[in-house]
Amino acid sequence: MSQKPVTSIDVTYNVSLITLDNLPNDIKLISEIFTSIANEGISIDMVSKSPSVKGNTTISFSLLYDDLVKAMSSLNKFNEHVHNLSIEIDSFNTKFCIFGKNMKDIPGVAARLFTVLASEGIEVKLVTTSESDISCLIDEKDADKACESVKKEFSLEE
Repeated sequence: MSQKPVTSIDVTYNVSLITLDNLPNDIKLISEIFTSIANEGISIDMVSKSPSVKGNTTISFSLLYDDLVKAMSSLNKFNEHVHNLSIEIDSFNTKFCIFGKNMKDIPGVAARLFTVLASEGIEVKLVTTSESDISCLIDEKDADKACESVKKEFSLEE
């Protein structure tokens, strides 16, 4: 009996993406940034950190749009002290997640997901994974199309 790699989909609307570029690769500074955001009562998600290049890194993370102003207020304090720090905001996104406890044992799940999204012309802005899920940040306008296509690909019931 074959096991289904994907058993459910979860969608979160009104998500913003914040990217910090030219950030010194200093874990103390990075922890201070995330602590400052947490102290504002903001939950973040989908954290991605790139490898260091010449002592700098890029960190991207998502949060609910409703928390964006408070997050930017917190981040602007660091912008004053970190030379050449770039803060980019991308709003009107949707977090699209597929789940399946058997995903870790079935090769090709990510390939199938990205193939379906590519065939629909859906841009993936950020990806995070675990053994049992793949989360993608996509444009809000593509959420319904992504759901329909992925449900069809993985034979999920409506």
